[in-house]
Amino acid sequence: MKVLVAALLLAPVVALASSPFDGTWKIRTESMKVTGKPDVFGVADGMYTCTSCVPQVKVKADGTDQKVSGNAYHDTTAVKVLSPTSIEIVNKLAGKPTGSTTYEVSADGKSLTGKFTDYTGEKPATGTFNETRVLAAAAGSHAVSGTWQPGALVGANEETRTYRYEMTPDSFGMHWNGQTYQAKFDGKEYPVANDPGHTVVTLKMVDPNTVMETDHRLGKVTDEIRLAAAKDGKTLEVTDKDVQHGQTVTYTLEKQP
Repeated sequence: MKVLVAALLLAPVVALASSPFDGTWKIRTESMKVTGKPDVFGVADGMYTCTSCVPQVKVKADGTDQKVSGNAYHDTTAVKVLSPTSIEIVNKLAGKPTGSTTYEVSADGKSLTGKFTDYTGEKPATGTFNETRVLAAAAGSHAVSGTWQPGALVGANEETRTYRYEMTPDSFGMHWNGQTYQAKFDGKEYPVANDPGHTVVTLKMVDPNTVMETDHRLGKVTDEIRLAAAKDGKTLEVTDKDVQHGQTVTYTLEKQP
């Protein structure tokens, strides 16, 4: 999941005036919901296939690094069958791990638990999420195979959950786990510093309490993100439309003291 997690980023800046966004925020994990297209993947006949991935993936499930292309965050994928009910996926970029996910299917085969580690930030960002089976896979496939609807983020460490924002009348700054950007509300592209995927963002201030962010990687729009600050300044509602995967992730950020 792309809880994706998230994508989901920034050097310290000084705000010229107080805004509803200024400060440190943490994800309320139980608030996260995913709607849209399901995840479709599985292991059969010694091969791992993910047809919902962008681009689609088909590699040997033998635990070795297999070359893949078209993804900004990895150029190899290794898939290992850990047991009759679990698999592990490890992605690397130029030989360096960028992320890993372990999937474990329930005894009744109706739900899936995913545990991820994201290495793209300054420190490992970890978490756990659930998915619910929509359709079974072909007979003879590994138990994790099938069509799954992403569910809640049921746990995450501080690196995953913590963001910092600041806004001035003409710019917006975001900080996440060592990744940072400072961008103006002028429609131009601004890079996310320290992001191995080389994301660039464009920003629009809808009103003093609402910001729209559009992310681009490899020359394509990947995410359209709406950040809306509550009038009481205590929460931010985030809506992340994953354009490529056809999924929308919503969650609440809580202001920290």
